[in-house]
Amino acid sequence: MPRVRELEVLRVVLPFGRRTESLLVKLTDHGGMTGWGEAVSPPPKSWSRLEETLGAVLLGVDWEHPDSVPSGDPAVDMACWDLWTRMRGVPLADAIGGTRTSLMATVRLTPDLSIESLVTRVNQQVCAGYSHVTLDVRPGWDVEPVRAVRAAYPALTLAVDCGNAYTDGGQLVALDAYGLEVIERPFPVGDVYAHADLQDQVSASVAVEVRATADLDDYLTLRAARVLLLRPAAFPSISEARRAHDRAVAAGWDIQCAGGQGAGLARAATVAIGSLPGCTLPCDVTQPPRNNQIVTPIVGANAGVIAVPFTQPGLGHSVDETRLRRLAKDYFTFTA
Repeated sequence: MPRVRELEVLRVVLPFGRRTESLLVKLTDHGGMTGWGEAVSPPPKSWSRLEETLGAVLLGVDWEHPDSVPSGDPAVDMACWDLWTRMRGVPLADAIGGTRTSLMATVRLTPDLSIESLVTRVNQQVCAGYSHVTLDVRPGWDVEPVRAVRAAYPALTLAVDCGNAYTDGGQLVALDAYGLEVIERPFPVGDVYAHADLQDQVSASVAVEVRATADLDDYLTLRAARVLLLRPAAFPSISEARRAHDRAVAAGWDIQCAGGQGAGLARAATVAIGSLPGCTLPCDVTQPPRNNQIVTPIVGANAGVIAVPFTQPGLGHSVDETRLRRLAKDYFTFTA
């Protein structure tokens, strides 16, 4: 039974790309075993709330399972799972019911200065071993780039991510002519009827992203999609993400796991969730930059394949604490 004797929370601003902020949580039990968790782009009050409440929730408290820790924070929940599974010598993927030892990866490509440049980038990724590419599209950057990529690569599996940016489905129906596998996040969150109408008109699967299992209900009732875009970092706990997986699978949906930002720990949890039986679509942990990661080995794809660490306990990655502390902008520690 874990009992935390020391906890530490660090605020890290990652040095590359969009300079994403992460909160990292380190839990140490009385035997010296540690567990780590990460929240990417946390809500503004997360830091103060953890500083005020976390000590009372965890320090010197016996708990039998991560679900019994009432933190309500994804980084704390992840750290509890990491510690709990490390103490038992089992991988996180195995503990939550994962079955895959490797995952196919998609690579996500943002809009470019020109269509020619985009096609060149697609070529680079295909040469690197990717057989699945997700193109970010927006109003004004959609049909023409997709048409060009499809003309250059007739057999490539393509998906598009609309970033919830569309209010009209006309352009998205036009995209369906280019053999897309998935149209991700077409309309603003909660516009269930627009999603249902689009799904009725296209052969591609519409994918929706939710932040709680209950949010799935309306989409399921109206058959407004066929894919759940499951971003574990968006859920308050790993068990809640697992429940969303189970509900989508029961409805016959496919699932794509995603989570490419952060310092590496959140990506590792995404891979663990991605090993679940219902996660049938390529996993997305490929968003650059990899240089932000403070874990070993780096979480990412090799030749379009992501390894699931089924031979190591917990998240399956070690933390480079020296580099982490160089990146930390602030921290606090509580000791029992």
